[in-house]
Amino acid sequence: MNWKKEPLGKICKTTSGGTPSRKNQSYYQNGTIPWVKSGELENNIITTSEEFITEEGLLNSSAKIFPAGTLLIALYGATIGKLAFLGIDAATNQAVCGIFQNENVSLKYLYYYLLFQRPNLIKQGVGGAQPNISQTILKKLEISYPDSITEQQRIVARIEELFSELDKAVDTLKTTKEQLTVYRRAVLKDAFSDFEKKDSIRNLTMVVTSGSRGWAKYYSNSGALFVRIGNLTHSGIDIDFRDIQHITPPDNAEGVRTRLQPNDVLVSITADLGSIGFVSEKVEEAYINQHIALVRFQNPVQGRFMAWYLRSEYGQKDLLKNKRGGGKLGLGLDDIRDTPVPIVDDITATEIVDKVEEQLSVCDSIEKTVDTALAQADAMRQSILKQAFEGKI
Repeated sequence: MNWKKEPLGKICKTTSGGTPSRKNQSYYQNGTIPWVKSGELENNIITTSEEFITEEGLLNSSAKIFPAGTLLIALYGATIGKLAFLGIDAATNQAVCGIFQNENVSLKYLYYYLLFQRPNLIKQGVGGAQPNISQTILKKLEISYPDSITEQQRIVARIEELFSELDKAVDTLKTTKEQLTVYRRAVLKDAFSDFEKKDSIRNLTMVVTSGSRGWAKYYSNSGALFVRIGNLTHSGIDIDFRDIQHITPPDNAEGVRTRLQPNDVLVSITADLGSIGFVSEKVEEAYINQHIALVRFQNPVQGRFMAWYLRSEYGQKDLLKNKRGGGKLGLGLDDIRDTPVPIVDDITATEIVDKVEEQLSVCDSIEKTVDTALAQADAMRQSILKQAFEGKI
């Protein structure tokens, strides 16, 4: 058995689709022809589409019908290199290239080879914020393949066997992550279930205010931290500084008003309602944007306790009961001020927080291990494909 290496364009025919003019509704209204866009390619078999076009739209554009069984690959933006098989006859837009049946290389083999080559194709993307690859780039891609269709089928079968075993392991890991989420909720529910005596945040705080608007002009590459909603974590209260913006704040009252202090509690008030953050002693100088509220308790010792309470099922229920708005819900500062929180002494507050964080630290450690294993599973897929196309499986 011999292995060959040829450009994709020499092995099989390829062509991209097209988009009927959006200005002409007759090209889309009551359409019956499935019209697939690149975002619908998810390493899947496509049996329907999000949009349909008419015969008139097909005839008056570069769109064309690809037969069921065609292998599709995305050419544009974040979807570059994503793949799917057509399970139906369908047209596509210009961001999708169809790869057709041929006598030399099975499409299933090409599917896995292109999956292996996706990182390489992404690197070849050209353009600005949405880099693209062209059919020219795709056609020049060198395909390594055995000249026997039977051997190609054997390689595909072995890849799918190994991927199936890997999928089972990944499913177990994902189930573990789901169980950890349930466990976190249970820990907080147990910690804050016995507090009947409560008072409103309004009566226990020095300040409840929102962050500053229009501070993009103060952005810089270094300096003070500027906390945004994305920096409030979904599983804990410590701020995530991995994607933090820096600013050079104004030297005025507005700068003073929104400067954070240790033990402040942060609450998202627009997107991701109810996300909670806590300002630790480690933060030297930081500010917040207008989508976050700052809650500063009179007794700063209890700030961390209050943050964990507001993260709990009980705190979230009371905090979010007054959310308002139509399509985009939000919280007003008075909604936060009116939220009831437990009345507790400092010793009890510290004991509860210590216990919660001890239990959740175990959870965090397990999750870190799971995330590492999931990342390794992705690397393992590439390793399997690499060995397959080197004739080693």
